[in-house]
Amino acid sequence: MSEEAAPPTVLIAWRHPRPRGAEGRCIGARTDLPVDPRKAKRLAHRIRRTARREGLPREVAVSPLRRCRDVGRWLRRWGFKCVVDARLIECDFGRWDGRRWDDIAREEIDAWAADLHDYRPGGGESVAMLLERVRAVLRDAPAGLLVTHGGWVSGWIWLRDAGAVRATASDWPAAPRWGVAVRLK
Repeated sequence: MSEEAAPPTVLIAWRHPRPRGAEGRCIGARTDLPVDPRKAKRLAHRIRRTARREGLPREVAVSPLRRCRDVGRWLRRWGFKCVVDARLIECDFGRWDGRRWDDIAREEIDAWAADLHDYRPGGGESVAMLLERVRAVLRDAPAGLLVTHGGWVSGWIWLRDAGAVRATASDWPAAPRWGVAVRLK
């Protein structure tokens, strides 16, 4: 975003459609799963209708992962400006990413749950790091419409509801359902 432009006054984030092959696996920033093209198109239709209804510019920012970019491709075909923004990517689960949850040592999962805010699962990204990315987008959103991930949206919900309180496993919000929008502002 240029220095002259202000962040959008309306910010709506959609969680991408359900990806293929995610069942039972830890899926984060390093696992680039596809989505059913019909579901990507369906979500793009909903975003287009929302932009029209709300009088929003035909601009969308998407995570660089296919499960979000595929929605952006449909919108681009329909005349939207589509920006890929790495800050919208899912949490990076390091060496856990792509593995079956059952194959990750219980001790590691327990350590993450005990220190959700600062623990870096699989050597990847802590929730504190994820929350910094969310804050950055809220300060300087490249578009009023976003296509992102469940972890990213949960991070925003955490910031909205808990503010400066440290994130804990017992209080972390559930991700919205696949393809659902959350109004950020």
